[in-house]
Amino acid sequence: MNARTQHAEDDVLSEHIATNRYFDRVLGVQAVKVLPGEYFVTTSDMVLVTVLGSCVSACLRDRDKGIGGMNHFMLPEGGGDQVAGSARYGGFAMEVLVNHLLKLGARRSSLEAKVFGGGAVMSSLTQSQVGERNAQFVLDYLKTEGIPIVARDLLDIYPRKLYYFAYSGRVLMKKLIHVANDTLARREREYAQRLRGTEIAGDVELFI
Repeated sequence: MNARTQHAEDDVLSEHIATNRYFDRVLGVQAVKVLPGEYFVTTSDMVLVTVLGSCVSACLRDRDKGIGGMNHFMLPEGGGDQVAGSARYGGFAMEVLVNHLLKLGARRSSLEAKVFGGGAVMSSLTQSQVGERNAQFVLDYLKTEGIPIVARDLLDIYPRKLYYFAYSGRVLMKKLIHVANDTLARREREYAQRLRGTEIAGDVELFI
């Protein structure tokens, strides 16, 4: 790979990296909030946080080296006039996540995955089965790539708040059965407008 190609690849990876960092006083660790269309990778013992409605997050890590990351995508693939080269779409979001993990030294043969989201939380998106399509996409992608899924919580009708400890692979997940505000619904409505123009298994801890 020449310098120009490497520089272009670095630009692609950095363009979609989550930048909202903070210190989580409850957990006592550095944290990063991963919004839709973003991803984050780290070699440190920190927590990656996101809230999911119909969107899906894949949490990947090298189980031997403790290099991990999370993405957050809104649709399986781009189409028509949509920009496919965006981490809002599953195909691109998975590629940038995997590629950045490998760049940091992860080995493809040692990767494992935990996947979450795809809830039917909005009637406008339920009709088009966005959540189901996102969930099926991530399962198919990981099967094709030979990356084992060691935990999952997909579909259902509730939003989820997710904490992923990238170094250890630990997950804390809360289903938001009683949502006090419409922030998530409003965000997903906005994303859906822009884009126009389950069973629990594995090491996942539920918390209240």
